[in-house]
Amino acid sequence: MTLRGFRIPMVFSLVVWCAIWEIIGRLNLISLIPPFTDVVEALFEVIPSTDFIDATMITFQAFAIGMGLALVVGISVGILMGRIPAVGNLMGMWVNIFESSPLTAIVPALMAILGFGLPTMIVTVFLFSVWVIALDTQVGVERVNPSLIEMGRSFGASNRALFSKIVFFAALPELLAGIRLGLIRGLKGVIIGQLLIAVIGMGYLFELYSRNFLMPEFWALLIILFGFAYIASEAVAYFERKVAFYATSR
Repeated sequence: MTLRGFRIPMVFSLVVWCAIWEIIGRLNLISLIPPFTDVVEALFEVIPSTDFIDATMITFQAFAIGMGLALVVGISVGILMGRIPAVGNLMGMWVNIFESSPLTAIVPALMAILGFGLPTMIVTVFLFSVWVIALDTQVGVERVNPSLIEMGRSFGASNRALFSKIVFFAALPELLAGIRLGLIRGLKGVIIGQLLIAVIGMGYLFELYSRNFLMPEFWALLIILFGFAYIASEAVAYFERKVAFYATSR
């Protein structure tokens, strides 16, 4: 960001918003928004607490299992859709339907089928993230330059070698983009699932803090989740930038 010829770091905007937050909280303009300094103090109380540690373990377990399944299924289905036109025609419509559907409405049905526990959160994370991973993987595989595959075959490369040494690396930019979006949506899925269940994990803490009007703790927990989502997204984006030259070489 540039102002009158001077380059201003992007972190400056964060400082401005924190200052506005502090002013609104001090003036008590909105009762549900405490001063930012109170939220920072609450961070140091929430993070070491037993409730937060237990909720984090449950949330991370559901997120890790759900995302692991989404990565395996999404990448596999995306590769098949990109490499085999019949599979792409068969699965494409359904993947696009689920990708564009409001999946939050399915969570109550999952609770009725799977109960109020870990399986529901795992399936929710899976459903929120798998479709975008599959679509971006399909796009990456379909955009692989045919001349690269023809060159590999002319040198006697097997199907396994074609995929592992040509198709995979050529499709890597889109694949990483799908993983990044899948991580963000998976985090949304696990939090939404826990909020609707409201008896375990982060959903329980949100319900506890809001019901008792512990707004500094509520906003502190929200900042922690936002920070985790940002770090996870930027970590994958870092690898995206590292492999960006594959997109131009295609």
